[in-house]
Amino acid sequence: MTPGVLFFVVGPSGSGKDTLLDGARAVLGGSGRFVFARRVITRPADAGGEAHEAVDAATFARLQQDGAFLIDWTAHGLSYGVPARVVDELARGVHVVANGSRAVIADLLARVPDLVVVEVTAPLDILAARLAGRGRESADVIRTRLERTTPPVPAGVTVVRVANDATPPVGIERFIAALEAQTARLRLARMPLSAGSRALAVLPRDSSVLGAADYLGPGRIDIAGRGRSIRAEVALADPGTLAVDSVGLTHEVFDRLGLPEGTPVVLTRTPTPASRAALRTKIRGGTLDEADYARVVGDIVEGRYPDAEVSGFLVAADRGLDDAEVLALAKVRASFASRITWDEPIVADKHSMGGIPGSRVTMVLVPIVAAHGLAIPKTSSRAITSAAGTADAMETLARVDLDADDVRRVVAQARGCVAWNGRLNHSTLDDVMNAITRPLGLESTRWSVASILSKKLAAGATHVVVDLPFGPRARIKSAAEATALAQLFESVGAGLGLFVEAVPTDGTAPIGRGIGPALEARDVLWVLENDPEAPADLRDKVLHFASRILAWDPAIGDRETARRRAEDLLGSGAAREALDRIIVAQGARSEPVRPGRLTRAVVAERSGTVTDIDGFAVAGIARVAGAPLDKSAGIDLRARLGDMVSKGDALFVIHAGAASDLEAAARLATQFCGFTIA
Repeated sequence: MTPGVLFFVVGPSGSGKDTLLDGARAVLGGSGRFVFARRVITRPADAGGEAHEAVDAATFARLQQDGAFLIDWTAHGLSYGVPARVVDELARGVHVVANGSRAVIADLLARVPDLVVVEVTAPLDILAARLAGRGRESADVIRTRLERTTPPVPAGVTVVRVANDATPPVGIERFIAALEAQTARLRLARMPLSAGSRALAVLPRDSSVLGAADYLGPGRIDIAGRGRSIRAEVALADPGTLAVDSVGLTHEVFDRLGLPEGTPVVLTRTPTPASRAALRTKIRGGTLDEADYARVVGDIVEGRYPDAEVSGFLVAADRGLDDAEVLALAKVRASFASRITWDEPIVADKHSMGGIPGSRVTMVLVPIVAAHGLAIPKTSSRAITSAAGTADAMETLARVDLDADDVRRVVAQARGCVAWNGRLNHSTLDDVMNAITRPLGLESTRWSVASILSKKLAAGATHVVVDLPFGPRARIKSAAEATALAQLFESVGAGLGLFVEAVPTDGTAPIGRGIGPALEARDVLWVLENDPEAPADLRDKVLHFASRILAWDPAIGDRETARRRAEDLLGSGAAREALDRIIVAQGARSEPVRPGRLTRAVVAERSGTVTDIDGFAVAGIARVAGAPLDKSAGIDLRARLGDMVSKGDALFVIHAGAASDLEAAARLATQFCGFTIA
């Protein structure tokens, strides 16, 4: 037989526990399903309050010594005990409701098979009024009682909260509903299924506990037990697949919930989001304020909306956000990330809207700024659709999966870092949004402004420079669009308390020679080591942005002086030494990743001038060669935009770590190599 549940009712004086217990006893006491424990108290029977068994202190001590209590405690000069005989009721499958104390919950947890703490709450002004109405205590005593700090409920305990802030009938109705909801228990089971990031719970069609079919639909359910909970979609299993009193979870959901198989859990429908009116306003094309976005985004993160409604909201946001909404979203998004704080007057950061192959500016820029002495804790992404992200390229030299403590340590030692942002300013919100926006191809630049600057704020930056490359194949198509976006970045940054400089740049061609992690890292080292092979375009772009950042230092003051300072740090080798310090602090690889040894040259089929380089086509060839997963793979550009080439001259060289990848990339290059020669 499934044992009953012990409902242990706690709450501050004045919360109305006795009233709720009396009301519930009148409704449920005769059902045979519930027993309301009669406590033993060292208080006269006619003292008022709950009906109890009155004993003197000596009798209580004797009962205690004889093991007559399941649990006992002392409070306000009185001793309280819950009779041990309630254990027999629990064993018969009867649910027991007992008035209790927070102080003994941890001890009680080990003594009963299934414990639910029912916490009765009410606002402080209502508590004060109720206590004053009793006439037992002075105003000072009441104030002291209400200011008393209550200990938290121990981890692993199921807690149900009942707000008793209305009339007694309303409070009793809520209390009974809470008890009834917790008695419909399902046993947890691990299903032999995996569903990736999708949270899925499986109910047996022939469930003996609830009507399983009633839970199908676009909504979600909450599964809770022992102080843990998870939200999931519902699927049904045919009879015989699952025990009729169970709920099955996929491997991923079961592991996230973290409870053993067989644990009793309660299933409830996810409440209708309070923010639905705001969400629908946005879907209809309206505007929202910061409070609206906080509610909508909070409910999205909590999984209270089905994917279809989230998709509708994101499509609407993709189509139209005014400047005030971008700022509101940035503030709300920042609230979902853990913020890193720095004891620095200037904390520099840099971001690029990306879309340009190569362009490993960050890996040269950070060492220059660090060598100067400014703090620059740079977090960067891995590749999603490109051949390399900054984190991928840096990972050919050093560890990049740093946590917040690692970043603080590295910056303290080396004044800068180049870390993967996945462990730092990536939030649950990102997971939810990315799962929907990427399949739909949503890439709103205005939404991105909110996302980017919220992450810079969370990383503790005070000053940010933003690279806005524009061109026919870039994310930003024109100079006018880049200029307007720069103004938005700067105005939203100011609203967040950040100093932001956003700079439109030429994005018509790849920057640097290498496309792929190891080849891009090679370009970086060439620039830092002043190698004759160093790509001039990469060096010039680095110095352009370094001069902007160094000019923020009051000791520098203007960009001309800052440019000379950056050139000195680069030319003297100080920036190269700074990179070495960063690599050591982050954790150097035992051996840096080198470009792949298997190579194939792709040559010009005619003589002429290179009039166009489709960087995305070239990056696609690099990906087929294995980049970014194979960090040695990629493309080494030999011809640049505007170069004169002869038939048979190498346009680029494919590098790969596997012969099959090299052949696949070479075949793709024969279809379209990305170069136009006229």
